[in-house]
Amino acid sequence: MTSRKTVVDKDTVDAQNAKYADDAAYTVEDDPELRATVELETQAKVDTNHPDTQTGSLTLEDEERFAAREVEIRRTRQRLDDRQQSGRERRTREVARSGSHKRRQEFEERAVSVAPSQGPSDPRESCSQAKLATINEQAARLVEEVDGWSRAAIARRLAARVVDGADISRAVLDVVEGCQREPGTVVPIAAVPEVDRATVSLEGEVAQLWTPRHPAIAQTGLIADETARIKFTIWVKSQKRPVAEGDQVVLRGAKKSWYQDRCSVAVTGSTLVTIRE
Repeated sequence: MTSRKTVVDKDTVDAQNAKYADDAAYTVEDDPELRATVELETQAKVDTNHPDTQTGSLTLEDEERFAAREVEIRRTRQRLDDRQQSGRERRTREVARSGSHKRRQEFEERAVSVAPSQGPSDPRESCSQAKLATINEQAARLVEEVDGWSRAAIARRLAARVVDGADISRAVLDVVEGCQREPGTVVPIAAVPEVDRATVSLEGEVAQLWTPRHPAIAQTGLIADETARIKFTIWVKSQKRPVAEGDQVVLRGAKKSWYQDRCSVAVTGSTLVTIRE
């Protein structure tokens, strides 16, 4: 068994004790004293001296008003039904649902009195067999002209216009114009300036490409169909696939713009470009 002894110089220990004698002044207490900052003291004085908290100098009428306001605040904070399994939300939903249903019924009654096609039933049920056959025939024809609409949807719109008193020719024109105004519907290029929207969808053939005059423009040229032609611009930031002359292109969500009373379209980042094979 071995033992180890350490020899310590007494003068060295005394020197170290003298060196760290002041460390006790920097010792952190277990329970430090918390003092308010200047901002907190200022806010405390403001809150203490606020007129709403001082009732001693108020008149009897003001004291009564102050007490009534405090009672009202406490009452509004208390819930009428504070049970764990409260039915308050359920009752509120039922009242709101019944009120909404009643208002909907009243609106439909007023709408039917003005336009019979606005009723809850299908307007095609109010048409005769001869009119319904004509409506279905026109709907089958319009499916090829109006993009994105089914035959049943077009027939329902045609029947609604016929029930309201329009003849079949006028109903066809109104339905075509209404469908073309809907967002996402491909419209003829000739109708692009008449569309009352900031964006439009169109289809046509790239008839001509020009050399861009600005580095921010990737491509520019003309796109045409059987009705008209229009200038288009593809911006570099849109990061779209380049097109070539002769491509059959569908632009969905192209942004309209005007320059010297001429309408043009621009392909932005949100535009969907489809090249038909």
